[in-house]
Amino acid sequence: MEIKTEDYSIWYEPETATVTCQGSLRLSGMDEYAPLVQLLSDAIDKQPPQLALNLQELDFLNSSGINVLSKFVIKVRQNGKINLVVRGSKNIPWQGKSLKNLQRLMPSLQLELE
Repeated sequence: MEIKTEDYSIWYEPETATVTCQGSLRLSGMDEYAPLVQLLSDAIDKQPPQLALNLQELDFLNSSGINVLSKFVIKVRQNGKINLVVRGSKNIPWQGKSLKNLQRLMPSLQLELE
């Protein structure tokens, strides 16, 4: 599954069980984030032993988007069977603090900032 606009692209690669987000997510509220929420839920439903969330090229994510990621991490934690890896970039200012906060929601989350 793939979501693509002028501002951002999000897709799931089943071969590597990786959701990749690129660009700038500045959507208005949870209704506009619904397709992304569905894509993330579909990735969880596939039950991979390890699921990766690659945000290394996601330049901006607003508070509604951070809320979506937080709910996604909680859903993975509740599943109990999936190891979650979040890949971010040290060069994108919002990622350092915001992605570390995800570990509070799921202590076993593996955070890779490159």
